[in-house]
Amino acid sequence: MSFSIAGKTAIVTGAANGIGLSIARHFADNGANVMCADMDEARLVDEWGANPDSDEDGPSNIRVFGGDLREKLTIANLLSATLDAFERIDILVNASRQVMLADPLDPDDNAVQMLLDQNLMTSLRLSQLVAKRMVRQGEGLDEDHQDVPLGTIVNLSSIAASRTQPGLMAYSIASAAVDQMTRSLAVALAPNRIRVNAVAFGSVMSASLRDTIRDASETREDILEGTPLGRIASAKEVAEAAQFLSSEGAGFMTGHILTVDGGRSLLDAVGNPAH
Repeated sequence: MSFSIAGKTAIVTGAANGIGLSIARHFADNGANVMCADMDEARLVDEWGANPDSDEDGPSNIRVFGGDLREKLTIANLLSATLDAFERIDILVNASRQVMLADPLDPDDNAVQMLLDQNLMTSLRLSQLVAKRMVRQGEGLDEDHQDVPLGTIVNLSSIAASRTQPGLMAYSIASAAVDQMTRSLAVALAPNRIRVNAVAFGSVMSASLRDTIRDASETREDILEGTPLGRIASAKEVAEAAQFLSSEGAGFMTGHILTVDGGRSLLDAVGNPAH
């Protein structure tokens, strides 16, 4: 059984910072070709030292793509840029996500719509186009290769999908939708030998959580109290879970929501939000 992703080509969204950046870096360090996509093009270039318009700057297995993936044309351009650089797509990691606090009783608050657009619809549209490309890559395979996997998709979700915290209602709804999208795509794409899974995490030391802890120190204590392992996960631990789901070691897993939360979801700690 192998957990290797060496030689595979992956698109990782949200790759300019936080968990997406950690996943992209971990995949590249483990031998994958990585197209790092994010809305913040300047930060992408700063992080990776690669010019999105050049094949010469930066590591040879890394390219960057800046653009708003909520736009359908931008998604199509991302696929084209990836194929121009690496000729194929084997892995998609939908790591672009946003957390937003909102008042669930405010009829003028559009947080639910915003997070559904950002966390759900962007991932869905990109997954659909990437899956079509993966199927096309498998056309013409001879009989000896008819069982070869054509690709894998990994979504990022949260244990907030099954926990109730009024201030995080929009994020919880979007996370639950990502879970169901994962299951539905897994069934739809299984005949094409494309696996779809998700990583649902609890508290991870992302940029947003670091800012939250800095502004409200009591939040850190709440998290530690509600987590049996007694610590906050590193972004690398999510990256390692994403690598596992992308590898042959998870070859018979699809439609699975892999929980990486230090045991957080095992407790009924209603007062401890799932950041």
